[in-house]
Amino acid sequence: MSRRVSESASPDADHRTLYVGRNRPIRISAGHRIQHHDGKCSRPHGHNYEIAVKVVGELREEGWIVDKGDITAVLSEWDHRFLLEDGDPLVEAFEESGDGDAVVVLDAPPTAEVMSAVLERRLASELPDTVSEIAVQVSETAELSGGTPF
Repeated sequence: MSRRVSESASPDADHRTLYVGRNRPIRISAGHRIQHHDGKCSRPHGHNYEIAVKVVGELREEGWIVDKGDITAVLSEWDHRFLLEDGDPLVEAFEESGDGDAVVVLDAPPTAEVMSAVLERRLASELPDTVSEIAVQVSETAELSGGTPF
């Protein structure tokens, strides 16, 4: 015999949080360099980044806040790409070599902190208006991550 559970009377009953990659981070591989850094990070190199996303919003008719695929589609745009700051001569070098589509140009140095902020803005522009909060955490190594911890 099935039982029907009544809807909650709480005003926040439809306000929920979705975590994507919190316990099993989404992994992308990308290259970058920090052009004006005095150390070895000024050289082109790559990382296997781990990304986790927190989305807060209203439940939609489909029964979710957002489709996980909408989140991973945005993140995968950076997979196997080279992240460079606007004005870096490597941007032009990639374009001249015919690999211009392999570059993501950012307005600031491609650090984990900047990457998390850019991804938050990118997701905000792609996800529905029913989303009220987005937080992204980007880790380039086990001991270095940027973004909002959750």
